[in-house]
Amino acid sequence: MKLKRGKLKRGAAPGNTTIGGHDPYAALRYRDFQFLLVGRFVTSLGEQMVSFTIAWELWLRTHSELALGLVGLAQVIPIVVFSLPAGHIADHHNRKRIVMIAQVLLMACSLSLAFLSSIEGPLILIYLSLFGIGVARSFYTPATSTLLPQTVPPEIFTSAATWSSSAWQLAAIIGPAIAGVVVARLHIITEIYVFDALAGLTFLVLVTQIRGRELALSRTAATLDSLAEGLRFIRDTKVILAAITLDMFAVLFGGAVALLPVYATDILKVGSEGLGVMRAAPSIGALLMAITLAHLPPFQRAGRTLLLAVFGFGVATIIFGLSKTFWLSVVMLFSLGALDNISVVIRATLMLTYTPDEMRGRTSSVNSIFISASNELGYFESGATASIFGPVLAVVLGGIGTLIVVLSVATRWPAMRNLTTLDAPKPDAPETEAETLVVAMPGALPDITPGDR
Repeated sequence: MKLKRGKLKRGAAPGNTTIGGHDPYAALRYRDFQFLLVGRFVTSLGEQMVSFTIAWELWLRTHSELALGLVGLAQVIPIVVFSLPAGHIADHHNRKRIVMIAQVLLMACSLSLAFLSSIEGPLILIYLSLFGIGVARSFYTPATSTLLPQTVPPEIFTSAATWSSSAWQLAAIIGPAIAGVVVARLHIITEIYVFDALAGLTFLVLVTQIRGRELALSRTAATLDSLAEGLRFIRDTKVILAAITLDMFAVLFGGAVALLPVYATDILKVGSEGLGVMRAAPSIGALLMAITLAHLPPFQRAGRTLLLAVFGFGVATIIFGLSKTFWLSVVMLFSLGALDNISVVIRATLMLTYTPDEMRGRTSSVNSIFISASNELGYFESGATASIFGPVLAVVLGGIGTLIVVLSVATRWPAMRNLTTLDAPKPDAPETEAETLVVAMPGALPDITPGDR
């Protein structure tokens, strides 16, 4: 182990410890990234506790799978509608200010849910609050995506993305577990929503401490053509398009997590504490996978690794759907999280290494639409399918759909099969060379998540 010393830059640590030429802790040595990482962990912890609580509360009040599905639909509609203009705004205005305004709206919605929970308010108002969360996230996500590249240099984007994913997964492990114990032992719900609001306030304070490099803003005029530029960039960058499409449809069809309250009460009969364990299992798998990836050498066959991981995701979904044993179900959920994290790491790194600074807001907004479609819309799809065919068949069909998606993407985009490292191509590389990623841009290391995922 050798400690390399150099001049201290703003936001950087004074040294860089490398092991065998690969430093798995590179991003953690930057002060600004530490603030961002802690802030994201705290706010993600609150979000995960709320995600558990709202599903449990609605299930106890309605015993309706469709009611659970509407939780996702209420949040995805505003994200789909507002994400593109939100990304455009993020590329033309102060991004940190946008993050702070959106976080205030998220806090207000959490407090609204706390009030409605305390009085058992109308369901329509609960869904309206969730709609407000979706509006806030449509602006929050593209603006927040620009914070990470402000805190670390480009050559350690992969390290930063991996640890950022790890923080989110750790929150996703602890959040449902804490919420499950609080609900089961203390029989309180309202306070969980209040905690989420306080977590958002903590994130606001930490964001103000970030003093990283400012990213270039777009100099193009605010027109419909510039609004669509992010869509065109994703469309023309084949490996990103393939990775996003693969992730979106796989999670859309494999959204077993949406039906966990049904499995906990009606199929496995393990109650709220068992639900907490099942909600935490995917994130435990994802966290261990993220830490493993951080310590492994860079990807050398990233495309095939991604395709195999998502194929395994589909298989694990099918086994979970058919399982009647609690611990087998937990193992499959663990596997789902571990395999999904591989997809998160590869997709997030490609987004960081390929996207120009002045387009990060717009490309992130497109990515946000895809992620929301795969998560929140996946919740709705699972709930609606389960209300018609039952939860078991809904999950199994979703797993089969995931396998079909993998085969379709592998056939449609051979560039994904041929993807080697996660380095960005040279700026003047021809499209075929860019698609196969054979050439690395100097200063970028080969070798990454809700939130979000």
